[in-house]
Parts: sequence; structure tokens; C-alpha cells
Amino acid sequence: MSSRQKAEPPHVDPPAYALTCEVSLIGTVRIVERGQSLVRLDLGPKAPLEPLGGAVEQQTPLLQRAFKQLEEYLAGTRESFDLPLAPEGTPFQRKVWDALLQIPYGQTRSYRQIAEAVDSPRGFRAVGMANNRNPIAVFIPCHRVVGADGSMVGYGGGLPIKEALLKLEGCL
Repeated sequence: MSSRQKAEPPHVDPPAYALTCEVSLIGTVRIVERGQSLVRLDLGPKAPLEPLGGAVEQQTPLLQRAFKQLEEYLAGTRESFDLPLAPEGTPFQRKVWDALLQIPYGQTRSYRQIAEAVDSPRGFRAVGMANNRNPIAVFIPCHRVVGADGSMVGYGGGLPIKEALLKLEGCL
């Protein structure tokens, strides 16, 4: 290395913070923030058991705002979220998650419809896998995706939570 070249500083991820709370309708929820964006939401019985992945349990303004908006949604007084989201995933997964964000409150879409929306008409199984790996459920509304016949199929937080969320939105 010549004296004119500078060594690149090592990449350091911003710190992550998590907050775990009990909320109405769905029970225990843990939200994780990294770099001023939400990166993960664990819900249901597994929330307190999921490893924090280096996150520190701490209340931050963003996490407080996220929980407030989640409570408003669960109380039926909020239909959309105004939060910075940064889900980590493949380009295809992020494309699917972006499509999920376009499903209006109170409506559902089939896996096939989402596959068509992301220009992968035969990729409904891949859409299902991307949906299953959604790290920020509820905020990215994967619960609004149902089987082609309207049936309840898979949900990371469990089908009872998915059904409760769809009932809240008037879909059931």
C-alpha cells in the first residue's frame, strides 16, 4: 500500500436495540431496530425465545413509536403504519415484501396474485417461501396472503394470530 492509499475502515453494523412487550390480541411481541429502521418483529409464543442476534433490550424512540402504532392497529384505530422498515433478504424476497405492502387494509391476495405482481406468474411457491421469511410481520402484512380458495395457510406467528388479524381488518 502506498503512502497515498488509505486503508478502508472495517465495516461495522450499527447497534441493534430490541423491545419486548405484551400487546392485545397477539400476546408477546419483540421488535428489533437497527440503524434507525425496524428489521425484525417476533410475535406469539416464540417471541421471548428467539435469539436477539446481538441486539440490546432497550427502549428507543423508534421502538416506542412502533409499539404505539401496533397497539393502535390492534385497537382498530390505525390502518397503516408510518415506520422506517429495512427487512434483510434476497432481492426476490424484498420484491415480494414490497408487493405485500401494496395490499390495502381489509383486503387479501392469493400467493398466485402476489407472484403475478412481482412478474413471476409461476413462482407462487417461491412467493410463499418469501412470505414465510418476512422478518417484519404485521408491519409488512404477510397475514393478508391467503390460499387461492381463500383458505388460511401458514403464518409464522401461528394461524390463530393470522385469523385474529384478518378478523380485525374485516376479512373474515
